[in-house]
Amino acid sequence: MRLGLVLSEAANGLRRNASMVVSVVLVTFISLTFVGAAILMQMQIGQMKNFWYDRAQVGIYMCTAISPGETCTAGEANEEQIAAVEAQLKSPTLAQFVDKYYFETHEQAFENFKKQFEGNPVADYVTPDQLNQTFWVNLTDPSQSDVMVESFSGVAGVENVTDQRKYLDQIFSVLNAASFTAIGIAVLMLVAAALLIATTIRLSAYSRRRELGIMRLVGASNRFIQTPFVLEGVFAALLGSLLAGGAIVAIVQWFVQGYLGARFSGFALIGMEDALVVVPILLVVGAVLAAFSANFAISRYLRV
Repeated sequence: MRLGLVLSEAANGLRRNASMVVSVVLVTFISLTFVGAAILMQMQIGQMKNFWYDRAQVGIYMCTAISPGETCTAGEANEEQIAAVEAQLKSPTLAQFVDKYYFETHEQAFENFKKQFEGNPVADYVTPDQLNQTFWVNLTDPSQSDVMVESFSGVAGVENVTDQRKYLDQIFSVLNAASFTAIGIAVLMLVAAALLIATTIRLSAYSRRRELGIMRLVGASNRFIQTPFVLEGVFAALLGSLLAGGAIVAIVQWFVQGYLGARFSGFALIGMEDALVVVPILLVVGAVLAAFSANFAISRYLRV
């Protein structure tokens, strides 16, 4: 098979169907951008889980003067009750689960509250004594937080025990839902791209049916006839894949690292190394999608 002739035929096909090729490029670009965004979102969720789950704390909230519940009938937790909780944290039974802990007083909780709600009118109506004194516990294995919850639930002077991982699970479930939505849209767009590639190849073959008939009469093989059409689809899809890869790099560079990085400096964000992993995946997906669609179209519809 003469490579130069095959490439020449593919180039002629691209010129003759320029408008359809542009459509293929755009649809492939949009669909693969969604695919890349979904992959990046899953990478981001994975990094956030690794970062925040290891830092998730168990909060042991001591009773205040206005706390409800059977364990707070005596009002605010006294010094003996606070000391009893700390002694239990240091006990041999629980010490093996505790990496470190610290005690947050009313005043410290109030300072943190003011920083968190700075500029919010609610900060003007809260006083230090209304905020719980709290033991913040970092565990050696955050997945064993149930041990702390069971140990301190119902203890006199303890209003409640919370595991921050539960709040993280809710956030990650929302992010996963958004990621799956992007994947669903991407799949629909990829189906549309595959159908458009197949239609483009079919129209290209129909417009050159006389030339193809002559090629068959002079002994050209099916492979020689079909290869230029497959190359047309692959070239158009690769161009769209390159544009999608550029969009993914731009999103990570300017939006994630630039915009989000400046505003959420404490978060573990994906970087350019993650984007450069995604780009080859998009190129492979685009090429395989185009080759399969074009080969199916030419095998199914081409008659010479």
